[in-house]
Amino acid sequence: IMTPPTHLFYPPIIMALWGLIMTGMICMRQTDLKSMIAYSSVGHMGLVIAALLIQSPWSTIGAMTLMIAHGLTSSMMFCLANMVYERANTRTIIAMRGLQKTTPLMTSLWLAATLTNMALPPTINLVGEITMLSALYNWAQPTIIASASGAMITATYSLYMFSITQQGKLPNDMLMFPPHTREYLLLTMHLIPMALLTVSPQLLT
Repeated sequence: IMTPPTHLFYPPIIMALWGLIMTGMICMRQTDLKSMIAYSSVGHMGLVIAALLIQSPWSTIGAMTLMIAHGLTSSMMFCLANMVYERANTRTIIAMRGLQKTTPLMTSLWLAATLTNMALPPTINLVGEITMLSALYNWAQPTIIASASGAMITATYSLYMFSITQQGKLPNDMLMFPPHTREYLLLTMHLIPMALLTVSPQLLT
């Protein structure tokens, strides 16, 4: 079986890394909470595409790890965003402030999802990102500029999203009734696999 020349992969890899940065910049300007989470997933998949096109063992393992880990993380963040939407009746980020005062347990889950999304040690997301960044750097050293910039932008908008929704004064027109047990159960079912994969990442390999 003939394999295509390596140089044919250069444009898609460049576009994927550029997409990682651009979607991160879009996230920093988003006013819609669900759109921000969705664009975050697109940015992460840009890094995955770049790693897969290198076709090295490390990049493939890292891409698979991040796809599974980010699937759990983004799903949990969408669940949290929907929980807030059902209570606030809006998806505008600036209108969802002061949640820490009324639902502290949900704030703890927001914090766990946010820190996992920005690949804080020792989460499984960090294992996937570090593996891919190492593979990209080993393939071509200039790629660290785009990949590291994407990681920094991801951390910036993740912390912004958490702080703007949890801190501040609760709006007067927002009725925040406590989350249901089924909602906490759903979030726990996201946390348990993430915790298991963090403790033993070799389950993926």
